[in-house]
Amino acid sequence: MFVTSGCLRSYHLDENGFQYIQQFAPEGWWIADMYSFITQNAGHLYIDAVFDSEIILISKVTLEKLYLEIPKLNYYFRILSENSLVTYQTRAMDNARLSAKDRYEKFCQRYPTLIDIIAQKQVASYIGVTPEFLSKMLKAESLSKS
Repeated sequence: MFVTSGCLRSYHLDENGFQYIQQFAPEGWWIADMYSFITQNAGHLYIDAVFDSEIILISKVTLEKLYLEIPKLNYYFRILSENSLVTYQTRAMDNARLSAKDRYEKFCQRYPTLIDIIAQKQVASYIGVTPEFLSKMLKAESLSKS
């Protein structure tokens, strides 16, 4: 899916219904459950709109036809896939080794247009902390800057 306006998010749920947000996709970004798209099996991720959004959907069959008709599109999607793989690998390593504060700063770098418009609960889910912890961390940060 390509987001032409608005913002989407992808996430999975644990056995208690807790959401683990994997990605936000603001305007101009791509988002997909790649497992589902590539294998054509049921997906593992939920994707929904954070706010009103418009998207362009493309099926795997249509994309394969376009690859044959427009070879440069094949190259474009390969680069997108490679960049996505690097991003997910980096994020997995960051989640394992960085502090919550550093993960929050990475979130702000990756999604500068979303910092002030995404609910703190969703930001907390993305960086892997509780909303209460994020709130306390941000409050302590703002106090230390005063």
